[in-house]
Amino acid sequence: MNANTAQASDNASNYSQDEVDLRVDQVIRRAIDRNIPGLADIPQSESELEVGVSPKELVYSRETARLYHYESMSDEVYRVPLLFVMSPVAKGYIMDLAKGQSLVEYFLRRGHDVYMVDWIAPRANQKHLGFGNYVQDLVGDCVDKVVEDSGEADITLVGYCMGGILSACYTALNPNGPVKNLACFTTPINSDGMVLHKRWVSSSNFDIDRLIDELGNIPTELINQSMQALRPLQRNAGHLNLLNNVKNDEFVKAHLRFDRWAVDQLAMPGEFARDWTNDFLKKNLFVKNELELNGQKVDFGNITVPFLHVAASFDHIIPEASSKDLIGLVSSEDKEEIVVRGGHVSLVAGGNAMYRLWPKLDEWVSQRAE
Repeated sequence: MNANTAQASDNASNYSQDEVDLRVDQVIRRAIDRNIPGLADIPQSESELEVGVSPKELVYSRETARLYHYESMSDEVYRVPLLFVMSPVAKGYIMDLAKGQSLVEYFLRRGHDVYMVDWIAPRANQKHLGFGNYVQDLVGDCVDKVVEDSGEADITLVGYCMGGILSACYTALNPNGPVKNLACFTTPINSDGMVLHKRWVSSSNFDIDRLIDELGNIPTELINQSMQALRPLQRNAGHLNLLNNVKNDEFVKAHLRFDRWAVDQLAMPGEFARDWTNDFLKKNLFVKNELELNGQKVDFGNITVPFLHVAASFDHIIPEASSKDLIGLVSSEDKEEIVVRGGHVSLVAGGNAMYRLWPKLDEWVSQRAE
């Protein structure tokens, strides 16, 4: 983090509750007044952005889930396939940003058989999809399809952000299932560590039931605005940094890719948003081991497979205080935590990830991939 970014980031948690309430009211009123139906007008392919360029095949789709299998880039491939699970509100091309700057490409060249669960925006008739549907139906189906498609009984499951908690919940509910290894990147587990998020949903102007009644799905505008509220001046600081490097073509291209992805969020199904708001942000059921999905208790103590947790020390979206308790909840004897200096996105993309994290992740996965 450079000095300009640090200064511009602001400590949003120092805002008064009145300031938070005002901001919540402004964003929600704008979303409802514009009658946004939660159907983001976004392309199904990012080819025009020159991102997500590693060759891949769509092998399964259901509702908002898309399962891709990437073409091998190595003559020798590890036995256990690797399945990345993205956050349901983020697009997967951050894992495959550009040639030479792609986590997917890196793992393919290191001899891994790579799959990814990516997501598309929910349609109006998919507003009923809740957190349990994503864990048990969508992620569950994709895991089964990887087993079928690869011909292997085991997989390594790697979840990013909310994709991490989906992966952890799936593994906890299926302790005898195909997951041989589990890795979670910057995964929210304790909402007490997400101070402004909690203050946002605790505002008297925030009514999740009203939002769902009015809009069906939660629109991208509301998600983007809530994220920007965490560091209101950071994007401006980034643009200043861009001007300082405007003659560096590679810097400009990389900046524009990151900047596009940061605002290229997906709408959230209404029921998923209700579950996330009530069960995680308000009741904090995850860290208490009190979450139930369709009548089944999600006990993270059921996770006994090799486990890796990765956190970022300057993550403002999922602060380390929100993710650090996960490793203590799992029962795995083989478990490890890596804390990387950087932010939420720099865990998976950019120079910080390429040189600090990717080699460590490859080493951890490779040692457990036979």
